[in-house]
Amino acid sequence: MNNIKDLNIEHEILPIFNYSLNSFSKNKILEILKNPLHSVNDIVNRQNILKGFSKNEAILKDYSYSVLYVNEVYFFLNSEKFEDLPQNKIKFKLIGSKQDKIAYRTKLNQLVLFFHRINSRYFKRLKLEAFPEDYASNIKEILAFLSHFELEKYEYIIREKRLSSNHILQLISKINNLKQQELIQPFWNAFFLFEAYLAINCGIEKNNFTYPIFSDNQIRLNEFYHPLIKNPVKNSLSTTSNVIVLNGPNMSGKSTCLKALSLCIYFGHLGFGIPAIESTIPFFNYFSIEINKKDDILNGYSHFMTEVKHLKNVVLKANNEKKCFAVFDELFSGTNVEDGFEICKATINGLSKFKNSFFFISTHIQELKQVSSNDIENYFIDCELIENIPTFTYKLKKGWSDVKIGKVLFEKEGLNKLLK
Repeated sequence: MNNIKDLNIEHEILPIFNYSLNSFSKNKILEILKNPLHSVNDIVNRQNILKGFSKNEAILKDYSYSVLYVNEVYFFLNSEKFEDLPQNKIKFKLIGSKQDKIAYRTKLNQLVLFFHRINSRYFKRLKLEAFPEDYASNIKEILAFLSHFELEKYEYIIREKRLSSNHILQLISKINNLKQQELIQPFWNAFFLFEAYLAINCGIEKNNFTYPIFSDNQIRLNEFYHPLIKNPVKNSLSTTSNVIVLNGPNMSGKSTCLKALSLCIYFGHLGFGIPAIESTIPFFNYFSIEINKKDDILNGYSHFMTEVKHLKNVVLKANNEKKCFAVFDELFSGTNVEDGFEICKATINGLSKFKNSFFFISTHIQELKQVSSNDIENYFIDCELIENIPTFTYKLKKGWSDVKIGKVLFEKEGLNKLLK
């Protein structure tokens, strides 16, 4: 199972794509966000599905309906029991209660008007050739389901007259037939997936995300950024080294950079566009993102032991021929400096042997500057001292930062005087 809790998918990432009209589609989006795809073919197929929605933008840009209707129709079709009603049509017409007839008429009015709206305004007008063939088939199944209801006929009756007892019985008979063929839940699954894709594509378009290209053993991100930051600083990275050691002073933006980079790689594996102008990334089948460091209270582990356990899990995955993308923010900062240097050095050198995986490690341990090889690269987040005042540029640069601002900030806050 992927270790992606630090991406904070439900509270931070979902709002980027949640342009859905109901909770069912929202839950489908969340399900998609939590499950990266299993192959490059699957990823490219989803990219093409989402691009199909872009090609149908003129039809779908005003996609809307009454949220009350979709909720009422969903629960009516899924929960209502009226299997014996068509067999007792005379009883229903002659002695059925007025209240029952009003209730059925109201529910069926909502059903017909809702289905007629989405069918006539959207689904029937879609350019199915814009989608991959397998997904176009899903849309055809939605259209086939809606065709059972003779929507033009019954929408006219509702608009110009009203549903009679005979009309009610006819529609209920159609619903019963669909239930017997077990077509109702598959329709909802396909419909809410359609809406989820529509919402996701809306998020991609509004944020000007671009689709990555997949290539072995190279990460190239041109002007990537964190999508939740207003006016973000954009950075670029191009590397074939599978271990990147990221350094820089406190508050320079290392964690934000790692989060932005992680989101680019992860979104790419969902088949989504990513926050970068253009990109080339490898395919990974295991993700471990460790950015928000904390104790594991339930298991009784300290920061250090939690890191050890996560690192061990990544190494076991890589040993098991998994293609791993792993991020370790300030690795082993919870132990003493000597231990931290030795085990970070062993970790960096050891991870560099897994050629099909990529590892990003941020650190404050200056001695790690000397740990380098063809498979290990150093990057830093720039910070300048101007008149002894730290100035953060948040720019990613190749190499190592020797800027130390701890003493500067300590003095700036007057702690030297206060502690005398």
